[in-house]
Parts: sequence; C-alpha cells; structure tokens
Amino acid sequence: MIESKWMLHAKKADFNEIGTKFHISPVTARIIRNRDVVGEEAIGRYLFGNVEQMYDPRLLPDMERAVEILEGKIAAGARIRIVGDYDIDGVCSTYILYRGLKRLGAAVDYEIPDRVKDGYGINESIIRAASADGVDTILTCDNGIAAVSQFELAKELGMTAVITDHHDIQTVDDGAGGEQDLLPPADALVNPKRRDSRYPNGAICGAMVAYKLIQVMYERAGVPRDEWLEMMEFAAIATVGDVMKLQDENRIVVKEGLKRLGISKNLGIRKLIEKNNLDPKAISAYHIGFVIGPCLNAGGRLQTAKLALSLLLCEDEGEADRLALELKELNDQRKDMTQQGVDQAVALVEERYLNDKVLVVFLPDCHESLAGIVAGRIRERYNKPTLILTRSEDGAKGSGRSIEAYHMFNALVEVKDLLSKFGGHPMAAGFSLPEEKVDEFRRRLNENAKLTEEDFIPKIWIDVAMPFEYINEALIEELELLEPFGQGNEKPQFAQKGMVIRSSRVMGKNRNVVKLNLVNERGLAMDAVVFTDGDEFVAEMGRSRMMDVIYYPSVNEYNGNRTLQLVVRNWKFR
Repeated sequence: MIESKWMLHAKKADFNEIGTKFHISPVTARIIRNRDVVGEEAIGRYLFGNVEQMYDPRLLPDMERAVEILEGKIAAGARIRIVGDYDIDGVCSTYILYRGLKRLGAAVDYEIPDRVKDGYGINESIIRAASADGVDTILTCDNGIAAVSQFELAKELGMTAVITDHHDIQTVDDGAGGEQDLLPPADALVNPKRRDSRYPNGAICGAMVAYKLIQVMYERAGVPRDEWLEMMEFAAIATVGDVMKLQDENRIVVKEGLKRLGISKNLGIRKLIEKNNLDPKAISAYHIGFVIGPCLNAGGRLQTAKLALSLLLCEDEGEADRLALELKELNDQRKDMTQQGVDQAVALVEERYLNDKVLVVFLPDCHESLAGIVAGRIRERYNKPTLILTRSEDGAKGSGRSIEAYHMFNALVEVKDLLSKFGGHPMAAGFSLPEEKVDEFRRRLNENAKLTEEDFIPKIWIDVAMPFEYINEALIEELELLEPFGQGNEKPQFAQKGMVIRSSRVMGKNRNVVKLNLVNERGLAMDAVVFTDGDEFVAEMGRSRMMDVIYYPSVNEYNGNRTLQLVVRNWKFR
C-alpha cells in the first residue's frame, strides 16, 4: 500500500449547539462542518433538503427564450434534432430531452457523435447531415458551448440553434481591458456557467440543464408534475456519473433520484439493475458510479452510445433484456481490457519510468476510449500525474489524470508546440500529438515539473479521531443522514491509534478479506474487516501486534445476529 499522510480536519464550530438544534450528535455536526456546510439554512438543506428547495429553472440564462423557440417549433411541426454526447451525462440528457419533447408532440429525433470517428461534441458533418435531412432546429445537450464555427455553419444553412450545456466557456478580450464570454451564434444558449447567469448553482451537469428545460416546458403545457419527477432518476444518474459535487441542489437531486430508481418505471433501468444482480431497494450512489454508470458508458466506449439510449427508450421486455445484457457484457469486456492496459502500464513504469515525476506511458494497442480510466488507475497506484497515450489514425492520442500539486492543463500549455490538439483542466486533460514526438513530450514534461517527493505522498483526511466507545447503532443510523456519499460529500472517516491486534485471519475464496479483532488501550474489543489482498496484508503485518486504523463503523448481520464492526479503509502497522 502506498505510504500516505494522515490529516485531521480542524474546522471550528459549536458542534454541541448544532447537534441540539438539528437533533444530531456532535460527531455528525463536526462531519457536516468538515464538508464546508455552514449556517442553519445550509445545514437544514443538507440534512433535510427536498424537491421543493430546488432552484427556479428560469434563473438560467436564455431559459424562457429556449422554451418559447421550442414551443413554436412544436406548434409548427418543424423537425428538431437533439445532438447529445457519448458519455453517461450525454446519454441521460438526450433521453430527458427526447422523451420530454416527444411527450409534448414534437417531431424530434436524435444524434450522438461516435467517440472515435467524431470525437467530442457537435461537428460540421453532423450539422450538414441534419440540413440534408430537412431538420429545422438543432438542440444540443451536454455540448455545444465551444462549437463557434459549427454553429456559424448551422446559421448559414438556415437552421435554428438551441444550445443546452454546462461546460466552461472560453473567454476573449472585450476591448476594454476585461473579458467576455465567447459564445456560438445560437438563438438560445442555456448554460449556468455564463457570466450573466443568475442561477445559484453553476456546478450542475448537462442532464440537469436538460431536466430544467423540460420542467419549464411541462409546467407551461400543463403536464402533471409527477411525469417530470419520474425523470429525476436520470438527472441523478448523470450527476453521479459525470462526477459532479454532491452538494447543494445536486445532493437533493441524487437523494430523491435514488429513491425513485428502486421503483423505476423505466424498463431498461430495471433490466440493468437485474442483470447486475443489484437490490432495487438498496441502490446507492456507489452503484451508479461503479455498476450502472459504467454499463451505460460501455456502449459509447466500445461500440456506440446509441445502445444505452436504445435501452432507456425501450418498451419491449425481450429487447430490453437483450440490450441490458449486451451493455453488461460490454462493460465486463471493458473491465478486462482496462485491466490489461493497467498491467501493461505498470510493467513499463516499473521497468523504465519509476523515477519520473510525470508518468507518460505509450500503450499503442490500448483502446483509446480506455486511456483515461487506465491513467486514473496508474495515478492512484503511484500518486503521480499520469498520461496514457494510445495509437490512433492521426498519431498518438492521450488522456491524463493529475494530483493536487500538478496543474495538468497548464503543463500541456507549456509544451503546446508538440501537440496537435489539447484541452482539459487542472486534474484531467485530453490531447493528441505525432507519435514520433512522444519521447520528447515525456522528457519536457518531466524537465518542467516542479514537483517534490512530498507532493507524491497522498493526504488522507480524517473527520474525527473517535474511540470505539462512541460507536453504537444509533450513531451508525444517524450517519446515513449524510448520504449520498461521493465527490464533494465523501464518506466520513474516523481514526484510532494504538490498536492491539488480538487475532487476524484471511477469508473469502479469493482471499481478499481480512477479519481482525482489535483492542483499544482501555481494553474494549471490536471486530474489524479489511477488503484487500489478504496474503499481502498478512505479509505486511509480519510480527506487528499493533496498528493505527482509519475506519468507518458498520453493523454486521449474520444468521440473525447484529454486531458492530469497523470497515478499515487505511492502516499503519507499528
């Protein structure tokens, strides 16, 4: 296990007062403060927020204009084409718009770019094809905000353009020493990142923007509110799948959406839950992020995203069964291919690049849609910025994942003379370059990197240093109020030092579970479980009879008996 630095949150508040006010323990109050939720209104919203507290969609720029344009097109019978994206957010936002507009009587169809052939977002060939098909209006979701030249073409061809997106907006000099948004020439442009946006939450995903649009259209058309609420599960899936922060309104949508997933009326979702052997009554954000989401993404990675969309739109039992199985099998295949890529990358790093500050690994045969996942796994393993490159038609194409101390986009700007194309942000990037320049790319990134050994030590944040005596079923139940957990609302972590290891045994057919009995300095014993390579754990433990642990408390149910146990997330032997 990579050596890590344990850090204890030290944020201040009157935890007893918060606890009394909201009928929670001071421990839970401290965790909420650690998530930067401050003030009575914010705490109440965090704990008990509901659909009524979601923001007014009309605060989004151009929302009412977009709605009026689409209502006019529906009334005139004009053809509307939705152009989405191939990832989970793109698929869900396309589904929401397509189903919503169909319900309102629109003459609507959809197009989703091919990840390898088309790349991200709308392109000129998609616009020309729409024009040739007699499409009157293009409606984007989860893309379009950067497509300036593409929409200039759409306008030249006489089409109406409505953009719904959530991505960052390029800026240009406004001629007066400031900056202004560089916007495509669309008839309406709904994006919470616009500088003239009045929307309180700029960090919503593309499917949420689409969901808000349909909300207004349904309200104006008198469609029952329940029909809009039914689609909330798709905004929730996209929010988790696109790794939006589970704060503020996003948290409400995911919380409410998860409740609806268990009783979903969508045949495709029900089949996907069934094929992955999930309990519909216990779907969590984890299941979206690591089971359902990857299945919906697998089509866009290895075949076409239209597979996932076909599943969500499917109303035939047999066909839904077949599509759900196909997506699950594609995801299993994707997992195998990812593992192969990770194994190859690890071998190359260990053999050649172990001392590099920035890991640049060329895997010519890795599927280009998997480069980002492989980069993420290698970054986790070594805690170093990692860029994985694959061979494509035009040279080498890559994807990078970074660490807090390394601004990946800025690093690529410094070597942009080597790159054919690039884009990204501090923690992730995509790029392409001629294959013969890969070695120089690696050399220059490493020469430029100002990273120190300290930067490669991951920090693990502890919420509370909590002795075993505080753990009981009531606290564990109360911690469930803090769900859903995920980006921006991480699962709480507790720590205890100097545990005596009374016993340990490796369990599971794959020997990937270690059962421990730990005793604290006051003699209180507690069972603990570690999900890891059991034999490696025992070898690391050696003759140690004492350990420090970072844990989460849980209840273990076995043969009708309920016992308290710790799930150990990190450890140090003494």
